[in-house]
Parts: sequence; C-alpha cells; structure tokens
Amino acid sequence: MSRGVVLLNMGGPNNLNEVELFLTNMFNDENILTIKSSLLRSFIAKIITLSRKKEATHNYETLGGKSPLVDYTFKLQEKLKNLTNSEVVFAMRYTPPFAKEAISKLREKGVKELILIPLYPQYSTTTTKSSIEDFLKEAKHYFHKIDIVYRFYEDKLYNESLIKTIKEALDDKNSKEFHLIYSAHSLPQKIVDAGDPYEEEVTKHVEILNTLLKENDLTFASSSIAYQSKLGPVKWLEPELAEVLKDKKDKNLLIVPLSFTIDNSETEYELSIEYKEVAKEIGVNEYLVAKCPNDSNLFVKFLANLIS
Repeated sequence: MSRGVVLLNMGGPNNLNEVELFLTNMFNDENILTIKSSLLRSFIAKIITLSRKKEATHNYETLGGKSPLVDYTFKLQEKLKNLTNSEVVFAMRYTPPFAKEAISKLREKGVKELILIPLYPQYSTTTTKSSIEDFLKEAKHYFHKIDIVYRFYEDKLYNESLIKTIKEALDDKNSKEFHLIYSAHSLPQKIVDAGDPYEEEVTKHVEILNTLLKENDLTFASSSIAYQSKLGPVKWLEPELAEVLKDKKDKNLLIVPLSFTIDNSETEYELSIEYKEVAKEIGVNEYLVAKCPNDSNLFVKFLANLIS
C-alpha cells in the first residue's frame, strides 16, 4: 500500500500517569506559550503544570482515569480503514501515540504518499499549525508527497454531521423552547491580534450552521457564541461561557461544542459536568450538551470524501 492517512489531534492522557506529560508538552509548545526564549517557556510551563496537575488529575479520575479522546479516535480510525483503501493512523501532539509511532507504522506498510487531516474544523496556530509542524518535523525525509487539509468548517457534509448531533441531543424536544449556545475553545486575545484566523472562522462557522439549521426546520429561541477553557490572568476571547449562562435562569439550553470533532475532557468534563453545575446554581431549567461527531457514520463519510 503506497498511500496513507494521518489523523492529527492534541491528545489526552491515556492514564493518570500521563497527566503531567500532557500538561508539560502542551505548555512547552511555542504555539501555545508564545515566548521566544525556550528556557523561559520551559520554566513557565513547569510552574503551570505543577499548579494544574492536581485539578487535572481529579478531572480525568472523574472520566474513568483517562481522556476519552484516544478511544474515540481509535474507533474512528477503524471505521475509516474499512471504508477507504488507505492505511489510516493517528498521531497526537502531546501524548502517545506521537508522530514517530505513526510514521513507523506507515513505513512498515510501505506508504509513500500521505494526506494529513488535523481534526480541528477551524484553523488556529495553537492547534492546526502546531500539529502539522510537529508531524512534518518527523516525516519530511520519509514520504514522496504529503497533502494537508488545513480547515473544513465550510464543508457541507461535515456540518450535516453536526446538525445530526444537535438533533440527537434534542431527541424529541421542541427546539423553539431551547437557547442554542455554540461553545468554542478560547484563545488569548494577543494570539488573535497577531493574525490567528480562529475567531473569524468560528464566527463564519456559526453563520453556516444557523443557515443549515433553518434548512432542517430547526428554530431555536436564540443562538449565540461563547468561549470556554480560559486560563490565567491575560485577556481571552469573549464572551466566556459562564458569563453567557448568567442570564439564562429558567431557560432551556443546548450547548454545541464547536472546536472539537472528538469528545475530550473539555466536552465530557468541562461542558457536561463543570458548566452543568454552574447552570444548575444559576437556575437554568434544562441543560443539554451535544456530542462531537466522533465516529458517527456522517463524519466517517466526510473524512472518506476528503481522502478520495
């Protein structure tokens, strides 16, 4: 087999022993902590890791001792293998399996050409760029041709997979009785100000989805964007999700994760547990969270179309 597919993502701890590894690698990423001095960045990363390790470990304990991301990705990989005539592997940015392991598997299969698919719908230097750079650094000497998908938030089939997750979250409930909140992972404002297109693409993505919802006869009481996962004292993208929830007393809410294609701690813990508790304290009536596409048939079909 001469053609391969690599699914790229940020990763998450496969066990509690990898929590420190995950945090250390993430905050040592120059695309995350945009500090020119690698020595200073490493020092700050160590401080952040030590301050967050206990809380992060507790969160992953609640999720069964690991991030759900790798298991979901493995299921996606297997379905995609069965649907395409390609060797499909995945590589994580901050936890195993790393790029070297994925490359080794591809070389064993005689793969000479690749398509890289970062599993981030919108482009950001902190996610897409970081994952691509990390993989290419290890892969550049081994393959004749490498094609790269940089974003796919405009793809109709992908967005249909999101509409399906919204319908499934609603079940038989009336959408007109719910306020729809698209929750995107936040970024420090300075990264956006430096030219990162993420915020603009998030806004465009919401416009596309709202149009598609109308085409599917799904009308909500309101629709808005919020940002989650803010960290530290610097200015981040706004509005923050907790602030958006404050005026939703007695309302019914449906939260749709916008930045992730695979469920992880930010969706299954932060959105589904932490923010749900915040909503309960505020007096929100009903609080629903849509799943990510994960290994759904529509998402697999979308990826297969990209490959072909």
